[in-house]
Amino acid sequence: MIGLKEDIVNFFKRQSYTIVSTIDIKGNIHNSCKGIVQIDKNGEVYLFDLYKRKTFLNLKNNPTISITAVDEYKFEGYCLKGRASIVKKENFTSELLKSWDKKINSRASKRLVKNIREKKPQSKHPEISLPKPEYMIMVKIQEVICLTPQIKKE
Repeated sequence: MIGLKEDIVNFFKRQSYTIVSTIDIKGNIHNSCKGIVQIDKNGEVYLFDLYKRKTFLNLKNNPTISITAVDEYKFEGYCLKGRASIVKKENFTSELLKSWDKKINSRASKRLVKNIREKKPQSKHPEISLPKPEYMIMVKIQEVICLTPQIKKE
């Protein structure tokens, strides 16, 4: 496990979701969207998963995982590679559940404000109807890949 720089931790905290990649039993890559509940400088990332489907099955067979996020506006991004473990629902802390609720409420609020500003009537807010998490993924980061193009770094 490696530590994460403060700017990388803050980058991931600002993202409303990430792309999580796992590997199925045939060796194929599976991608899904997940929200980060907690990330720290020690190199641990916690993600809630709302469904026990492909990601769950893949991680039971192979703990290899990557978490990718890109900020299109700032033209930067990162991929965090590591090993995952599954945390059962009964082991969730109230702090993590509160963090999840706060994140969902924030996403719904941002969508509502954006729709009002852009005068886009929308009666549905998908975040509100999401189920409660089924399990949590705890990832110990082993490698960080900067996806920011070299031209921007210069």
